[in-house]
Amino acid sequence: MVSQSVLIKKHCVPCEGGVDPIKGEKLKYYLPAVPEWTLIDEMKIERDFVFKDFKEAMAFINQVADLAEEEQHHPHIFLHNWKKVKISLMTHKIIGLFDNDFIMAVKINNIFSNLQR
Repeated sequence: MVSQSVLIKKHCVPCEGGVDPIKGEKLKYYLPAVPEWTLIDEMKIERDFVFKDFKEAMAFINQVADLAEEEQHHPHIFLHNWKKVKISLMTHKIIGLFDNDFIMAVKINNIFSNLQR
């Protein structure tokens, strides 16, 4: 099992395909590091975030966008009900989960935690 403290220090590496997505028993290595995220069909992970208002939700989205550009791993980001944000992570080249998705999830959690202080 990998820890949040290990994942947050890593950086995403480009996935050019040709590797198998993380599935089955291998997921047990990563999922405990991101318990707030929901596994969907062993293909992606998602998390809902709720903010006090639209402005705070947008500040979060902008920070996640900056992180995505820095890491070159881009999540699906959905703003709904003016203060709720759903983020989905999946590696498109392999149509499934890769190390990068869990690295991003931990870093996105960190952004959220810092905004809540």
